[in-house]
Amino acid sequence: MKTVEQIATEIVAREGGYVNDPDDPGGATNYGVTIGTMRRLGMDLNGDGRVDERDVRALTRAQAVQVYVEHYFRRPRLAELPVTVQASVFDMQVNAGANAVKILQRLLTRMGFAAKDDGVIGPRTIAAAQSAAQVAPQHLADAYGIARRNYYYAIADNRPASRKYARRKDGGKGGWITRAEEFISPKYHLSAAQHRERTAKWA
Repeated sequence: MKTVEQIATEIVAREGGYVNDPDDPGGATNYGVTIGTMRRLGMDLNGDGRVDERDVRALTRAQAVQVYVEHYFRRPRLAELPVTVQASVFDMQVNAGANAVKILQRLLTRMGFAAKDDGVIGPRTIAAAQSAAQVAPQHLADAYGIARRNYYYAIADNRPASRKYARRKDGGKGGWITRAEEFISPKYHLSAAQHRERTAKWA
């Protein structure tokens, strides 16, 4: 089984280096760590008394891994979730914040294991997730990955500027979709035709 540090290293690799995309509400990012996160954590890397784009550019891979492990895995209590969903929830926590946990909570409730939809991993969510995993561990993992994929499609439905993250210029699956499907069994991956059908209404 992979360690949390190994999973975080894989996340950093997926996120890539410095980007400041005007279509990304998160603003400047490096290895997926946003300028907002760095400000919240007080990461003034060059010691000039403020956290700005220069600090984002200066962030190292190792520092990004540390941020993810401590603030996106350990503190949110992801280690107390079933192992089958930890990596996917962790990856989405980096990508979508508390929505990653809300998606899990809504899924658990639909499966008959009630969990409060608040984006916080507490005793009730942990108990619901563990119960669901005991019944059908792989089903829980696949269902979460599918719910995550649907979340990305829904964002793109409602925000045209974000469609480039869900669909490539050639019409194929964008990074958001392929990222979600990394955590879904191959039999539940959408075919190229299904993806094109799902995105056909987009301009």
